[in-house]
Amino acid sequence: MLGAMSKSPKVKSQKSRRSARKLPRGSVWTMDLEALMLTAMTLRSLSRDEVRDIDRRAIDELGMPGIVLMENAGRGAAELLMRLGVNGRVVICAGRGNNGGDGFVIARHLENRGVDARVLLFADSQKLEGDAATNYRILRASGTPVFEYQSATKLDTWAADILSSAWIVDALMGTGMQGTVREPTATVIHHINNSGVPVLAVDLPSGLDCDTGQSLDVCVRATHTATFVARKRGFDAPGAQQFTGDVHVVDIGFPQSLLSQFAVPVA
Repeated sequence: MLGAMSKSPKVKSQKSRRSARKLPRGSVWTMDLEALMLTAMTLRSLSRDEVRDIDRRAIDELGMPGIVLMENAGRGAAELLMRLGVNGRVVICAGRGNNGGDGFVIARHLENRGVDARVLLFADSQKLEGDAATNYRILRASGTPVFEYQSATKLDTWAADILSSAWIVDALMGTGMQGTVREPTATVIHHINNSGVPVLAVDLPSGLDCDTGQSLDVCVRATHTATFVARKRGFDAPGAQQFTGDVHVVDIGFPQSLLSQFAVPVA
């Protein structure tokens, strides 16, 4: 028996080597993470309320800590940016909510990959709450360059950072934004749009209504958007692509049992 069993691995090994020799020289196995996720489950576009409900159920019913979801979101967006290609400093423009918290995570993971990253926080850091506050404290403790601007003053300082960057990450406002874009965010968005620098929007471009796809007075015109879980309903509206650019869906770890009701039926 032992002799018979010992022959099987050799045959399998020889077959594997013969198969490997058929690959062209220099071939590398790669995995397209976005394509893999779409193969597993394609989701329809989600509304603002649906996004909130999924977050709530993941945290309250499944016990997934919100900070884990934020970590997954920020890491996934940073990995996307690296795949798009980074050659120079990345400036993360952050607001006070969870979208800004995603930006703090992005900055940390970019630094871990050797990227020169700095954060421009357009909010009072003392008013940050929850997971965003936790990730802000991590950044400060780790020595990441963070500059705080509670108003649109000192324009020459933060505008120069935006203009000199290789990429801008828009982490100013998230899916919950409705109504009028207030200062200093409105002025920051104007400068981002006039900078000529490529922009990665986090979840959706700041100033875009999640449900209607309409601009709220002023809206970031992103080159790419890293949106979490699924496309947002507003992305499908006529004219929305001028704000979103190319949309990339980033998986943040929700189990399929939570998302199956939003799946597109397979033909």
